Amino acid sequence: MPVAAILGSAFHDAGLLGEPMHVDTPFGATRVHRVGGDRLVLYRHGLPHRLLPHQLNWRASAYALHALGVRALVVTSSVGVLDREVPLFEPLLVRDVLMLDNRLPDGSTCTMFAEGGGPHLVLDEGLVSASMNRQISEIAEEMGTPIRAEVDFGYVAGPRTKTRAENRMWARLGAQVNSMTLAPELVLANELGIPCAGLVVGHKLSHPEHRSPDQAGVTESLQRSRLVMGELVRHVLERLEPPDFNNTLYRFQ
Repeated sequence: MPVAAILGSAFHDAGLLGEPMHVDTPFGATRVHRVGGDRLVLYRHGLPHRLLPHQLNWRASAYALHALGVRALVVTSSVGVLDREVPLFEPLLVRDVLMLDNRLPDGSTCTMFAEGGGPHLVLDEGLVSASMNRQISEIAEEMGTPIRAEVDFGYVAGPRTKTRAENRMWARLGAQVNSMTLAPELVLANELGIPCAGLVVGHKLSHPEHRSPDQAGVTESLQRSRLVMGELVRHVLERLEPPDFNNTLYRFQ
């Protein structure tokens, strides 16, 4: 059964290109790369990197993966670190998600069923699969790059970065890391019955008192993130076994 990864800013030249496939969906067309057998990769921001978070066609991406039969999805993101105990430039697994308003950046509800007729997503397990987290941890351990932390992720729509006051708020709410992507993809994939994991890497500090890096600093940090995560993502794609879907898609009769 197909396993897929959505790759973000750090991966635009990570060498996971494979065979491109043009996929038409009711929400528009998108491109997915087959990187071997039934393993698929979707480059969130396009190749080359050109789309900002508010320009992404979130629903088309989710629908395309569903249409291709994906049964396990790993969503990556380069994140800002709010918790001083969370290391930079090390792979982290998402434990849970803070998404204060279930909306996409354009203001529409974050759902595949905006026109109605769909199910309620009941989060019995949560937006991330415990089984997938365990498998990814075991794969990383065997590679000699153990994942030392699972983190609570805060979703901020962007496309601008956060103010110091906003980062202070996120930290107080319990977010250990945050970014402008990942959460909508987890929501939409779960609505389509696809188990998910979030695999992230801290590429900058987002402590309220920390100054944002300049453009050269961001570029360098993303390159370091790719070096850390690229090999792990390849191994995860090769070895991950799709788990059961443990949430409920509830439909009124």
